Amino acid sequence: MNGIGRMNDYSGRIIYSGMKNEVLEIDSLDANKAVNNTRQIIGRIPGVNITETESGGFTANGISFRGLNPYQSIETNTRQNGYNISADVYGYNEAYYLPPMEAVKSITFLRDGAGLAYGPQLSGAVNYELKDGAPVPLEVTSSETAGSYGLFNSFNSIGGTEGDFRYYGFLQYRRIEGWRDNSQQTQWSGFTSLKYNPGEDLQLGLEYTILRNLIQMPGGLTDSLFNANPQQSLRTRNWLDSPWNILAAHADYKINDNASVSLVSSYLLSQRNLIWRNEDGGPGALDTIQADLQYTPRELEREYFRTFTNELRYLYNYNIAGMNQTFSSGIRGVYSHLTRLEGGEGTTGSSFDLTQLSAWGEDMDYYTTNIAPYIENIFRINNLFSITPALRFEYLHTTANGFAPNTVNDSNQPVVYAGNLKSSRTFLLGALSAQYKTSDEANFYANFSQSYRPITYDNLTPFGSLAKIDQNLKDASANTIDFGYRGISGNILNYDVSLYYMYIKNETGLLEEKNNNDSTYLFETNTGSDVHKGVEAYLELNIMDGIFKQNGWGKLSIYNSFAYSDARYVTGEYTGNRVEYAPEYINRCGLDYGLNGFSINAQYSYNASSFTDAANTVFSPDALVGIIPAYSIVDVSGSYSIKSYKLSFGVNNLTNAKYFTLRTDEYPGPGIIPSIGRMFYIGLSEKL
Repeated sequence: MNGIGRMNDYSGRIIYSGMKNEVLEIDSLDANKAVNNTRQIIGRIPGVNITETESGGFTANGISFRGLNPYQSIETNTRQNGYNISADVYGYNEAYYLPPMEAVKSITFLRDGAGLAYGPQLSGAVNYELKDGAPVPLEVTSSETAGSYGLFNSFNSIGGTEGDFRYYGFLQYRRIEGWRDNSQQTQWSGFTSLKYNPGEDLQLGLEYTILRNLIQMPGGLTDSLFNANPQQSLRTRNWLDSPWNILAAHADYKINDNASVSLVSSYLLSQRNLIWRNEDGGPGALDTIQADLQYTPRELEREYFRTFTNELRYLYNYNIAGMNQTFSSGIRGVYSHLTRLEGGEGTTGSSFDLTQLSAWGEDMDYYTTNIAPYIENIFRINNLFSITPALRFEYLHTTANGFAPNTVNDSNQPVVYAGNLKSSRTFLLGALSAQYKTSDEANFYANFSQSYRPITYDNLTPFGSLAKIDQNLKDASANTIDFGYRGISGNILNYDVSLYYMYIKNETGLLEEKNNNDSTYLFETNTGSDVHKGVEAYLELNIMDGIFKQNGWGKLSIYNSFAYSDARYVTGEYTGNRVEYAPEYINRCGLDYGLNGFSINAQYSYNASSFTDAANTVFSPDALVGIIPAYSIVDVSGSYSIKSYKLSFGVNNLTNAKYFTLRTDEYPGPGIIPSIGRMFYIGLSEKL
């Protein structure tokens, strides 16, 4: 079946028994992989909320679950081949790099704090598993895709096995002129891995990931501008690049038939660089020419990320009263250094130019040290029933040095952070999962888990100039309960239906306020506690080749991915209001058909409306807050394979719906960031 799969009780020294999880096999899906169309590729996962901002200046769409904020996947632990790929695991947990989907073998999703082996993030973990070298000396693939708005994507990979060595690498180039004015993008990404297997008991590996890109940012729009023409742009001089480098090494050792250990070390050395004229006057303000016939100087922002992570994991199978039990433990050590430079005067030009013409308005260094051991154990009571308790202990130490703008009042004097501004904290998180098998292919599962979102010094110095932050922000924490039933009925029905309840204490949100000169800004503060409760359901029915076998008409299946979320504040000033970026309904239904090398997928996606602030503002003249209207999208993708060739084709947003998924006070706005309209594509690939 082409839909969602699920993890075994454990894999790679990580336990999944009794936990809400899904796995997508990417090659089984017809979708626009040339532009990483998130809605198509992971839309089958129930409840995934997506910020579709490809045309706004983002390098990757953000995701979240269960009414949590999807912006840049800040609530989600984002990984590739098991290691972190976001900028900083705590201080700046944003995903600026995602691997191209042509290179991805599978994606694993783990909800909420259930995956304590990965970390404490409220929205859980997502792991992109890349393809590996083929079991032949040499395999080469090449794929070229063209499409609307100047899209050209070239993906090329090489891999194979020679003796004890297995290798794989890819190089991708993508360029698009952009659906909106002033939204061109160019991207190079690459990856190489080498694995050495001297015997069955030992595997060593080394990997390197690189991203180089340049994105023109068209800026945000007011509601009236969006309604008049969502493709327009009032910004021609805004640019971003985010060079990304990740070096990873791993060692896997099988101690004996019952025990194994692994070590993964990764070093992230990356940047985010902005040159823009974006904020003054709000999204409707024009970028005017001054009396000297020059544009106003742009603002320069530069950020440098350096993160070194080590994760050691151990798994041991043992017996109690004749029943096999599984113990897993590990420890993570992270050291991160973030340098943030903001407020420097840039050039008056229009091209990407990082020339600095004045001193910085902010110069901050953030240091984060994290040590986190965990333990988990599957206790199998009998062949049908098991329980899995888990504990994770976190030590977090942060330090801030430098100076930053005053975020408390309207003073023009920066706040100077002395070298002794430090914070240390420890916290203990627990989880308890249970699983009862009704057959080899189906089980009931239940889970209680705790998760945590610490406030770091990075949270206390806002990005840009239109935001202020409460200096007394408190850490957020959550308790979540899941209960569901999942399985496969023969080759006919694939299903997973569950209920969840999440209580979040000290939720962080945005409020629109005015300063002394009556100009508007957004204030980030603890807005209260909230409860998220709802239903997540996935059903896939295999009609031809399932219900009707050997019919000669090919394979036909239908699926429906549904989520209902009632997310509301239960304490504080906004009690009863809906939580920001929490649509009540998300539903995606689709059809898959295949016959003799031909396959096609059609998917309908619906997102209910949501708010962008705790006050549930419906409309604001500056468009920084307000409602995100409900929207419906239709995507159609197909392919035809003959021998070693494959022709791919499709259209995204078939009805050319006008919609958006994000309002922002700063990058890459401010204002509404429109999502892409109708887009056609066609591609040809060959495997040698």
